[in-house]
Amino acid sequence: MDNVVLALLLTLFAGLATGIGSLLAFFTKTTNTKFLSFALGLSAGVMIYVSMIEIFFKAKDALVSSMGETEGYWATIIAFFAGMLIIGLIDKFIPKHSNPHEVKNVEDMEKPGKAIKDPELMKMGVFTALAIAIHNFPEGIATFVSTLQDPSIGIAIAAAVAIHNIPEGIAVSVPIYYAAGDKKKAFKLSFLSGLAEPVGAIIAFLVLMPFLSDFVFGIIFAMVAGIMVFISLDELLPAAKKYDETHLSIYGVIAGMAIMAISLILLPQ
Repeated sequence: MDNVVLALLLTLFAGLATGIGSLLAFFTKTTNTKFLSFALGLSAGVMIYVSMIEIFFKAKDALVSSMGETEGYWATIIAFFAGMLIIGLIDKFIPKHSNPHEVKNVEDMEKPGKAIKDPELMKMGVFTALAIAIHNFPEGIATFVSTLQDPSIGIAIAAAVAIHNIPEGIAVSVPIYYAAGDKKKAFKLSFLSGLAEPVGAIIAFLVLMPFLSDFVFGIIFAMVAGIMVFISLDELLPAAKKYDETHLSIYGVIAGMAIMAISLILLPQ
């Protein structure tokens, strides 16, 4: 139960980071592009390293234990790519104009002094919030399941997810603020979109916990690895490069991998 409570708290922390992005949009004048580029690269490095080095092989061990060497390894590979397919389909069916990872800058809040009464702009903001909520749902499950298996991995994943949720909060806030001229409304939608993460964790707890076995855990964990790698390659790294001025995003990736590698050695397993 201690791990369950920690898992729920970590998913809540990661999800509410969208609210931090929204607050940054309201209370800062410029976007620190160097920081965002490095931070998003760092987040991708953490996710890729922990997925490929730790999560994939823990899933394989669980499935091999349940199914045998050959069948277990095949099941791990299939579940890994199934995770990629699921998050890829989510991406495909979200309209491109409301993609939550389209780069928005804090400076965009400072352009016109008055709200633009444009229903399309409000629609775009609401769709962006919905898109982020849909993206955050599997991320919440990933954080929850990872924490249950190994709290040190869960903490690292929650931190990485929280970092990449910050620019998503800006992406929700900018169009809604323009459309309505209402900071509270923009913050509320950003805040609510982040709550999809703990909702995903709660559903994972209610649905999966009664059936949790080596086989079920292995399949879910392998899918989590696939989801995390896809998010890193398809969303985090492209967003980091858009903010990038030099090679900060790549330095962030390397730093994230190094931090994750060292933490896996030093933290108790």
